[in-house]
Amino acid sequence: MSYIGSKPADAVLETDDIADGVVTTSKLADDSVTNPKLSTGSQQNFRNIIINGDMSIAQRGTSTSGIGSSNGYFSCDRFSTLTASGNTMRFTQTQDTDVPTGQGFTTSLKMDCTTAEASLSAGRRLIINQKFEGQNLQYLKKGTANAESLTLSFWVKSNKTGTYICELYDNDNTRQISKAYTIDSASTWEKKTITFAGDTNGVLDNDNGGSLDCNFWLAGGSTYSSGTLSTTWTTATSADRAVGQVNLADSTDNEWLVTGVQLESGTASDFEFLPYDVNRLRCQRYYYKITPNFYFTGYNNSTTLNDGAIMFPTTMRTAPSALEQSGTASDYSVQRLSTTATCTSVPTFRSAGTNGATVRYTVSGNVQGQGCLLYLTSDGFLAWSAELWFIKYLQLMMMVQLSTQE
Repeated sequence: MSYIGSKPADAVLETDDIADGVVTTSKLADDSVTNPKLSTGSQQNFRNIIINGDMSIAQRGTSTSGIGSSNGYFSCDRFSTLTASGNTMRFTQTQDTDVPTGQGFTTSLKMDCTTAEASLSAGRRLIINQKFEGQNLQYLKKGTANAESLTLSFWVKSNKTGTYICELYDNDNTRQISKAYTIDSASTWEKKTITFAGDTNGVLDNDNGGSLDCNFWLAGGSTYSSGTLSTTWTTATSADRAVGQVNLADSTDNEWLVTGVQLESGTASDFEFLPYDVNRLRCQRYYYKITPNFYFTGYNNSTTLNDGAIMFPTTMRTAPSALEQSGTASDYSVQRLSTTATCTSVPTFRSAGTNGATVRYTVSGNVQGQGCLLYLTSDGFLAWSAELWFIKYLQLMMMVQLSTQE
C-alpha cells in the first residue's frame, strides 16, 4: 500500500476494537496468522510452572492423617506440606473429589483440621508448597532488567473466611515476595488471581536444584507474621512473610481446599489441562512408585540373594539414594525357573541412577546364576524419590525454629 506523506505509525488492535463475529476463518488467508503475530507470553505450551495443578496425580495415596509436625509429601504429587516441629495442630490431607462446578476439574487437595492449635506460638507454621528447578525458570529472566512478572491463579474453598497469604521464595538468593488474597464466602469455591512483579535482583541458578518456592500459607506464628507484609521483592525477613494470615488450625471445623493452581509469566490464562499420561510422567521425574502385581527381571546373585533391575518411565531429576517400601517380607516374591519363593526379608536398596535402579530380594533355595522374576504381591510397594528438598530453605527454617523454640 502507498501513502501520501509519511507512513502512519503502527497501532495495536485490541479485542475491544473488533465486533464479535467479524473475523472468521474465511477472512484469513492460509498461514497468515503465525506464532510471531500472537501475543501469548513467552511460553505458549507448558506455560504452567506448577506441575499437577489439577491434583489428578497422587502416587503416594489419596489420604494421610496426623500431619502437623513434620515436613513431607502426603497425597497429591509435587505438593509438599511444610510444618514446624513443635506444632500440636494435626490435619488430614486428601486428594478430594470436591471441585468447582463446570471448570473441568475432578480432584482437589484438601486440608482438614483434626486437632486444633488455637493459639500459635511464635515459630508455628503450616504451608502447602511446590518447588521448582532453576533450569526450568530461565525464561523468566529473573535478576535482569527484563524480569518477567508472574501470575498465580487458583480455585480455593474454605469454611474459614478472611485473609490468606501466597508467597514466592527465591532460595538461590534468599529473596521473597508475599501477596494476600481473601476468602469471602464460607464453603464456596472462589477463583483467585494474584500477580507478582518481576524481580530485577537475584539470578536463578541454571541447574536441577530448587530455585523457587510457591507457598500457600495456612497458619503462621509471630515469627512469620509480626512485621509488615513484603508485597515487593526483598531480602527475606521472616516476620514479613505471612502478615495477616488467618489460623486455619484454630478449630477442628476448619478445612481448606485448592485446585486449578497455575503459575505463569505475564497475565493469567485459562488453566492448562495436560493429558493424564503427560502429567503423570512429569510427576515421576520426582517420585516413582510401583504397586502390587508389578513384575521385573532379575537373577540369582547367590543361593539367598536375588537382584532385580527396574527402568524408570522417565529420567528422574537426580539419582535416588534410597528405597521406600511398604508391607512385610511376605508381600514380595521371586519366580524362579520351576518354583516360587516368598522373601525372608523386605527388599533393600542396591543402586540407582537417573534412569533406573536395582533392588535386592532375600529368599532361600536359589540356584546361583539363574534368571528370575521379582514381583510385588498384595500389599507391598517400592518407590524412589528425587524430590526437591531445598537445603538452603530447610537450613533457614531450622535456624528460625531453633531461635523461637518454646
